[in-house]
Amino acid sequence: MEERLLALLRLALKYNATDIHFMMRYQEVSIEMRIDGLCRKVKGRFEDYKLIRYLQYLANLDVGNILTPQTGQFEMEVDGNLLSLRFALINKINYSNGVLRILNSKIKVSADNLSTLERQNRYFKALLHRNCGLILFSGPTGSGKTTTLYSLLKSVMNKKIYSIEDPIEIYHDNMIQLSVNEAMGFGYSEGIRQILRHDPDIIMIGEIRDEKAAKMAVVAANTGHLVLSTIHTTKASGCISRLTELGVNEDHLYENLLCVSNQRMLVNINDRSKVVLYEIMDIGEIEYFRTHGRNSEDFNSVEKQIRKGIEDGIFAKDAV
Repeated sequence: MEERLLALLRLALKYNATDIHFMMRYQEVSIEMRIDGLCRKVKGRFEDYKLIRYLQYLANLDVGNILTPQTGQFEMEVDGNLLSLRFALINKINYSNGVLRILNSKIKVSADNLSTLERQNRYFKALLHRNCGLILFSGPTGSGKTTTLYSLLKSVMNKKIYSIEDPIEIYHDNMIQLSVNEAMGFGYSEGIRQILRHDPDIIMIGEIRDEKAAKMAVVAANTGHLVLSTIHTTKASGCISRLTELGVNEDHLYENLLCVSNQRMLVNINDRSKVVLYEIMDIGEIEYFRTHGRNSEDFNSVEKQIRKGIEDGIFAKDAV
């Protein structure tokens, strides 16, 4: 099974896939790879049903516990490159579903070329000079939120940066990184509490998922720290709605929110390069949303940018 897994990982690396999906029903396995945000089928083999058990072994999952969702992490060398991999598994009576995430091993972009719009790059970097406040990056799976976050933090000099992540996807020399361990009772909220005791300048929260993490992020920003995090929403204004749904006090949120960004990753049909589009709400846009809602015709939404790209022959017609 090692050679089969290596072959799949080589294929994933060739096409810059972020995840490999395994769905097994009665020993029949279908395999897909998420490439450019879309899941694409991979030609299977009869013995692929053994892969799920092999991945359980590598990720040190409990093979005897067949009904509890599990996640584990391991490393594997592929053609001289050491990959960090995370395997998540859900078992049911008649099927098993596994996802192998290929965690980033290095940053390929910098804070200077995140966006195709230079003014957006300057804006993001200027935010990092703020002493306190909350900055949120949102978007669907595979849109590059984590890469945006790491790329910006990589550019910061002479500041104490702490992170709490699940898991740590990229190791940085200029950051002190903590990993979530729910089994030991060390979640995002407890991690943030510990970080606040270490006099940080910047706190990075890998993802805001629950009420405790949401409230702690706002508390950290309110106590004189710059906080950056990601959250799953389909539009920038949805971040505000999501945080209030998680119980964050609306007044405290608006007092501390510096920027909300939503992004999409698309492929330039001319040269197959990846393009990331950013929909940004700055302080002015955030205040406008608070008082008037999201009806501004001047707002440069991701959808508007995609439609413009389609008109200019940059993106496929089905990109929206």
